[in-house]
Amino acid sequence: MNKEQLHSFISRSNGNESNICQIYVMREGETLYDGCWHGFKTLDAMNVNSVTKGVMALLAGIALDKGFIRDVDRPVMDFFPDYTVKRGEKTIYDVTVKHLLTMTAPYKYKSEPWKKVCTSQDWTLTVLDFLGGRKGITGEFKYATLGIQILAGVIESATGMKCIDFANENLFRPLGLPDRIPHGDSSKEDQFDFFMNKNPRRYEWYTDPQDSVTAGWGLCMSAKDMATIGELVLNNGMYDGKRIISEEYIKEMLMPRQKLGERMGNMNYGYLWYKPYDDREVYAAIGDSGNIIYINKENAVSVGMTGTFKPRIFDRVEFIETKVIPSLIP
Repeated sequence: MNKEQLHSFISRSNGNESNICQIYVMREGETLYDGCWHGFKTLDAMNVNSVTKGVMALLAGIALDKGFIRDVDRPVMDFFPDYTVKRGEKTIYDVTVKHLLTMTAPYKYKSEPWKKVCTSQDWTLTVLDFLGGRKGITGEFKYATLGIQILAGVIESATGMKCIDFANENLFRPLGLPDRIPHGDSSKEDQFDFFMNKNPRRYEWYTDPQDSVTAGWGLCMSAKDMATIGELVLNNGMYDGKRIISEEYIKEMLMPRQKLGERMGNMNYGYLWYKPYDDREVYAAIGDSGNIIYINKENAVSVGMTGTFKPRIFDRVEFIETKVIPSLIP
């Protein structure tokens, strides 16, 4: 399959690939592929769902590098001195930044309290109400999209800046990417539209009523944006000759810390980034509907891919490796 055949294959697809809007592939700073479907153009953006978490891991690394966060073992509650802990809750004091980054923080719910959080006036403080529990720190992996909201609060408390401003100043602009703007509305109807609407979006980031970003979802990027961020990770924190994140943190971020179960593809998990294989230098930030930043250190390739809402599509690692890369690199 060559580039033209790849484009045609996606255009004709009635299956899992039918929702793909953009694929952008980079290698050593050069563009290998720039494909668009469904009326999207290269610079159009869309909600990339949980790929947002991978970007949050990078922002946490920058905050650590700059000394705003002393270390990942710092207790989360150090960043919320005015928060009133619920009576009888003790575990919350033992939760650290690392627990957030590795998805091993404990929560007092069986399923994520989306309605409670997303109708509140301060999403971060509302999620804090669910942090902790009687079981204590167990080290058990618990995928928590809402839990990452606390990480946005940590960054804002540590830096004295809104997370979106910190991201623009320290990540997007240094990479030559457009600033993100706050989305600004958080009604039930608007949230539904944000997930389901299949049209291109602005360079925006969903926010709560306090203008704090949704840290587990809601960042709008193009596939080119994501491939560029992939290049940054691929090059151990360097981009275009500039040091943006320390090499030490990138290595820490990608280091496998959890072996996930079958539901998560038996992948390894670092700091909000996946390592799909035990024995290969392949890493990914993965979101629902097939949104992905894929990096392969073996062939120095970075791939960004966007897709409109389509249920039961988790990752496209296999598609990238069996269809995309072979069409570009013999």
